[in-house]
Amino acid sequence: MTTTLTQLSCFDIAEYFIALANEKGSFLSNLKLQKLVYYAQAWHLALYGKPLFEDDFQAWIHGPVIPRLYEEYKPFGWQPIVKEADPKLPQEVVLFLDEVADEYFACDGYELERMTHLEDPWQKARVNLEPDTASDAVIQKQWMQEYYGRRVQENQEN
Repeated sequence: MTTTLTQLSCFDIAEYFIALANEKGSFLSNLKLQKLVYYAQAWHLALYGKPLFEDDFQAWIHGPVIPRLYEEYKPFGWQPIVKEADPKLPQEVVLFLDEVADEYFACDGYELERMTHLEDPWQKARVNLEPDTASDAVIQKQWMQEYYGRRVQENQEN
């Protein structure tokens, strides 16, 4: 990717997924939105060696969360996010996010939560915590890059 991504924020990526949900008539909760934005960041780190945006995820009980993104959509509770969205993203970012959506968008929020719970980055951040213990531990970008990078390498070898 040639675009300078430092200008992108987690809200820009969220806008893409909200617009996609609107287009498809899909249920998009805050829970699902957080996980989609997480997977976008994770795969971008793995494939391009740099973050898509600067925000860090925390290892909350229900999986990876960016607190300020969560707060933005908290008023929707467990209901679908109903909002007009018109993301302004470079074409190469849209193409990348389309690939992420192809892989994860059909999953519901709970399925995505279970998936993140089985993966190293969330587990590393929550080391020795009970499943229902709150945490603001940061999921390090390096852990994400290493874990998903290994998955890319495994896929290339198979």
